[in-house]
Amino acid sequence: MKNKLIAGLSLSIATVLGACATLPSETWIYPTSRTVDQVDNYHGQDVTDPYRWLEAQDSDEVKGWVGEQNALSRPFLEMLPTREAYKARLTELWNYEKYQVPYLVEGKLFYSHNDGLQNQYILWVADSIDATPEVLIDPNEFSDDGTVSMAGYEISDSANFIAYYKSDGGSDWNTVHVRDVNTKEDLVDNLSGIKFSNISWLPDESGFYYSRYPKDESGEWDDSKAVSIYFHKLGTPQSEDSLVFGFSSEPTWNPYPSVLDDGKTLLVSVFEGYQANAVYAFDTEEKTLTALFDNWDGRYSLISQVDQDLYFTSTAQAPTGKVIKLDMTTGNVSEVLAAKDETLRSATIIGDTIFAQYLKDVKSLVEVYDLNGNKTSDITFDDIGRVQGFYGTNDSNVTFYKLTGFTNPGAVYRYDVESGESSLYRSIEANVDFSQYETKQVFYTSKDGTQVPMFLVHKKGLELDGSNKTLLYGYGGFNISMLPGYSVSRMVWVEQGNVLAIANLRGGGEYGQEWHKAGTKLTKQNVFDDFIAAAEWLIDNNYTTSSRLGIQGGSNGGLLVGASITQRPELFAAALPAVGVLDMLRYHTPSANARAWSSDYGLSENKEEFEALYAYSPLHNTKPGVCYPATLVTTGDHDDRVVPWHSYKFAAQLQADQGCTSPVLLRVETRAGHGAGTPTWMRIEGYADEWAFLEEALSN
Repeated sequence: MKNKLIAGLSLSIATVLGACATLPSETWIYPTSRTVDQVDNYHGQDVTDPYRWLEAQDSDEVKGWVGEQNALSRPFLEMLPTREAYKARLTELWNYEKYQVPYLVEGKLFYSHNDGLQNQYILWVADSIDATPEVLIDPNEFSDDGTVSMAGYEISDSANFIAYYKSDGGSDWNTVHVRDVNTKEDLVDNLSGIKFSNISWLPDESGFYYSRYPKDESGEWDDSKAVSIYFHKLGTPQSEDSLVFGFSSEPTWNPYPSVLDDGKTLLVSVFEGYQANAVYAFDTEEKTLTALFDNWDGRYSLISQVDQDLYFTSTAQAPTGKVIKLDMTTGNVSEVLAAKDETLRSATIIGDTIFAQYLKDVKSLVEVYDLNGNKTSDITFDDIGRVQGFYGTNDSNVTFYKLTGFTNPGAVYRYDVESGESSLYRSIEANVDFSQYETKQVFYTSKDGTQVPMFLVHKKGLELDGSNKTLLYGYGGFNISMLPGYSVSRMVWVEQGNVLAIANLRGGGEYGQEWHKAGTKLTKQNVFDDFIAAAEWLIDNNYTTSSRLGIQGGSNGGLLVGASITQRPELFAAALPAVGVLDMLRYHTPSANARAWSSDYGLSENKEEFEALYAYSPLHNTKPGVCYPATLVTTGDHDDRVVPWHSYKFAAQLQADQGCTSPVLLRVETRAGHGAGTPTWMRIEGYADEWAFLEEALSN
C-alpha cells in the first residue's frame, strides 16, 4: 500500500508539471526600497551604497520592508502549481528512520536517532553496545515549534556528564547546559556568551574549559572581540568562572582549549582564519605558555594523546595533509603518515590504531595504521560515497562508521579494532527504489585549463537531448569538500526526471590546501570560472540548455550564485542564492567571526584585495536593464553568521536593476538562522518553495 501511495505522489507531480504554467509575463511590482546617498571611498574609488539603511535589520523600517517582501514572495510561492505535490512528496520521503554514527565512551554507547519526521534528532545512551538504550536528551522538548535545537555536546571522560549546547532559532549564539548521564537530569549550570567554542572536560569531571566572548559597555556579549579561555566548575554560576588565558596583545587571535591527560596542561589552538593556525601548551598551575607550532605554516589539528605523545594532522609542507607526532617530554616532532596524492580529510586513534580517512577524486577511502605508521589494512567501498565515523576513545576495541551516497541513505557498520572485521550494525531503509538511478563522475575543463570534477545524479536511461531540467550546485570555499551523501530534498528533485549536478570547485578541500588556496583572495575568480564552466559543460554535452538550467548555493555558495548570475546572466534560467555573502566590501563589519573569513576573501581595507573583491561582489556588479534569471533569495532573520542584510541589499538592488519579467523574490524565514538546527517542518516548507519555483522557471 505504501509503495502505491509513493508512486501516486510522484505521478501527481508529473501530472501537474504537464499542465504547468510559466512564470507571470507581466511586470512585477516590488516593494519600495528607498535609497540613500551613501558613498564610501576605497583607495581613491568612490563606491555608492544606496541600501545601507537595510543593515539596520532590527529597525522597525527594515522589519516592515521584510514583511512587504514576504507578502509578495510567500503567496506567489504557495500558489505555484507543483508546490503542494512537492511538499507531500518531501514529507513522504523524509519519513524514514535515520541513525547517526554511534560511539563508545567508557563502555557506554551514544548515538542520535530520528524516527522520521521529528524536528530534531534525539540523543540516546546505553550502558553497553547490547544494552537497551534510553533517551538522554530530546531536543524536541525544548520548544513547541522545534526551532530550539541541540547544537552540539561533549561527554566527560568517565561518561557521567554531558555538556550540551542549545541554539534558539538557529542562532550561532549558544547556551551551555550540563546533564547527569545516569539520572538524565540537568544540573544548575547555565553558560552563555559562546559561539563555536569546544568544551574540554577535566579528567576528574569536576569542571571544564571553554572559550567565550567578553561583554561590551552595555553588558551584551561582544563578538567583535576575540574570545578568551575560561574554567567552569560544575554546580557554580557562570559569574564565578575564572579567566584562564587570552591573547591581550593579539586582538584577532582566538584561543580554544584541550585538556591533556595530566589535567593541568591546556593545549591552546589559536584560530585567526582558515589557512593556518598556531598551537601552544599552557600550564594552568605555573601560568607559563610554551609554543609548540607557531610558524603559521599550515593547519594543525589534535587527533589524540597517547601517553606522552600528541598526534596531529597537519598541512605544513604537506598540502594534502599528513599525521605527525610530538613527544611532550623531548619536544621532538616526527612524521607518522607522510602526505600522499590523496587528500587526508581526518584521522582518529582508537585502540592504538590510526584510522586515516582520505579522498581520492572526491570519493572516500579509509586506511588503517598502527601508531608507528605501519599500514595494517584498508576499508574499501564499492559505491561512490562518503564515509563518516571511527569515533571513540583510545581504550575502545569497537568503533562504528557509516557510508552514504547520493542514492544510498546509508548503513552503519561495526568495526572490531583487533580483528579488523566490519559487520552491519544498522541498515537504513528509505522509501525509494534506488535501482532506477545512477551516479557518475565527470571531469571538465575550466577557463584556465584546470580539470574539475563534477558528480551527476539522474534516472537511468536519461536522454541527452538538451531538454532536462537541471540543478547545478556548488560551494567552493573555506577548504570544505562537497562529498557524495544522501539528501531527501535532492532525491525528490531527481525523482521527477530532473538532473542534479554538484561541481567540486576550487576553494574547497577536495584536493588539499593548494586546491583551496587556488580559490581564495586574488584568485577567488577561479571559483566562479569553475562553476560557469560546469554549466557550459552540461549544455555542451546535451544534458540541458540555459533555459532549463538552475543554480543553487548557500552561504559562501550564495556568493557563488550571486557572482555567477551577475557575470553570466544569460547562462541560467533560475538562481537560488541562500544565506549568501553578497556585499564583499563590508562582509567583515558585523563580527570578529566574519572578519576571520578574510583568509579566504581578503579585505577591502587592502587596495589589491579591494580591487579583486569589487570586481566580483554581487551587490556591486548588477547592471540596470540586464535580464537576470528568475531568482529566489532566501535567508533567516536569526542568521548571525552571514547576517541577513546581505540578502536584503542584494535583493533590493537586483529588483531595481532587473530588465525583464523574470521575478526577483526575497523569502525571509522567521525563527531561523544559517541552517543548522532548522526543524524538519521548516526544511520541507523551504524545499517545496524552492523546487516549485525551479519547476516554473525551467519550464519554458
